[in-house]
Amino acid sequence: MTEKLPPIAAPTGLRPRFWETVPLKKMSGAEWEALCDGCGKCCLNKIEYEDNGEIAFTRVACRLLDGDSCRCSNYATRHKYVPECVQLTPKKLEQISYWLPSTCAYRLVHEGKPLHDWHPLISNDPESVHIEGASVRGWTVPETEVTEDDWEDYLIQERP
Repeated sequence: MTEKLPPIAAPTGLRPRFWETVPLKKMSGAEWEALCDGCGKCCLNKIEYEDNGEIAFTRVACRLLDGDSCRCSNYATRHKYVPECVQLTPKKLEQISYWLPSTCAYRLVHEGKPLHDWHPLISNDPESVHIEGASVRGWTVPETEVTEDDWEDYLIQERP
């Protein structure tokens, strides 16, 4: 009798097309992190208007955002430097998905929508988000250069 061996994991350790079959709460840490498309939009400072709850995106980026890679320059210890940085979890996603950009994979999966063709999980190319123009690469202003009172001068139209 031949012993049945467990299947060999994909080189990335991710289940194929996991975002279509695995609930957010059941994703592994690696799968959760892989959902991030690297656009950097979540690191943009936003204005939430109290009178109507509307969210406005600005070009003003968190002080830790690397404008070239569109990734946090100190992700592992970001809360030490930016205590207000939101650590996105499935539970928090239910409460703040409206705050994320409409192109965000976490938001899309939460809403039962497909990922965009330029998402690195679909394209197999981490540069595709930048090539598509769906990232903040090259057009942010560091928050250290703009006072919060002036953020409205840097409002942008979020890309649908």
